[in-house]
Amino acid sequence: MEKKYNWKLRSGIIIISVSVLLFLSLPVIPFLDIENDAKIKISTIVFISAEITFYGGGFLVGKELFGKYKSYLNPKNWFKKRKECTD
Repeated sequence: MEKKYNWKLRSGIIIISVSVLLFLSLPVIPFLDIENDAKIKISTIVFISAEITFYGGGFLVGKELFGKYKSYLNPKNWFKKRKECTD
């Protein structure tokens, strides 16, 4: 049972990391040398894929750990003290 949990946890963390990379790629898309229609389509696909992978990874890691990652990635919590973030 423990090996199955570790597999899910590792997979979930990897999927969440891929999601973060997808989100970080969004600001690059406007600078690509392609037509504007293609930029809009690509950015929409990347955004939706990032959301799906983030919540899919959250499903695998579990409710507690997902909430922890979600609070770390929320820009409102970046400059708060660590004790305030958990409240």
